[in-house]
Amino acid sequence: GHTVHRLARRIGADGLGDRVGASSPQGRFSEGAAAIDGAALTAVEAAGKHLLLELDGAQALHVHLGLFGRMSRLATPPRAPRGAVRLRLRTRAAVWDLRGPTACELLDPVAQDALLARIGPDPLRGDDPEPALSRIARSGRAVGALILDQRVMSGVGNVYRAEILFALRIDPHRPGRDLSSTDREAMWETAAEMLAAGERSGRIQTVTGVQRRRLAVYRQRTCLACGGEVRREDLAGRPLHWCPACQR
Repeated sequence: GHTVHRLARRIGADGLGDRVGASSPQGRFSEGAAAIDGAALTAVEAAGKHLLLELDGAQALHVHLGLFGRMSRLATPPRAPRGAVRLRLRTRAAVWDLRGPTACELLDPVAQDALLARIGPDPLRGDDPEPALSRIARSGRAVGALILDQRVMSGVGNVYRAEILFALRIDPHRPGRDLSSTDREAMWETAAEMLAAGERSGRIQTVTGVQRRRLAVYRQRTCLACGGEVRREDLAGRPLHWCPACQR
């Protein structure tokens, strides 16, 4: 989520109010690119892991990077496209190349509303946390699965899942309904703080001070706090890293 918010801020700074040039060097988005070529960029919004570029007219460009997608910024004039560039978006200030997204599509207002209704509140947008906290409080699922579920809370990825739960010393296997209201609120606030720090810096770093490591438990062999072994297992389809000694 922090990556998408950072992209939204930078793309907006480059081209808000400009008429954009759009092309699909790869050819897989040629029709969509032609539909928005020459349109004015009126707003750029991030919601969870979804990027929405509002253009004058009835449609918005929706991008979901997924695990393998990325957007690269090039100075103008840009070099010729390299590799499978799904979309090249040109403004007066820069060129953005999109590669390998899970989604790159045009949405009308009804489809945009449906997309936003499907995802949970986003800590970086300043959304009301109550729908997410209430859903966690009613669920018997493991909190390590709930925090990664974009329908519950949007924008939290696998690295942040591990680091948020470790920071609060919460066992990722605890059912959501077993957490106290204080725990649930702290989880939201910690997510907002960590995501905001990542958005500002462009990197995920949850350990500060003189430590040589950037992360407390994610992909670490030993726990930052106790020095014990960090356990790795699959939870909700993604590798989970946690410290059984600290997260009781």
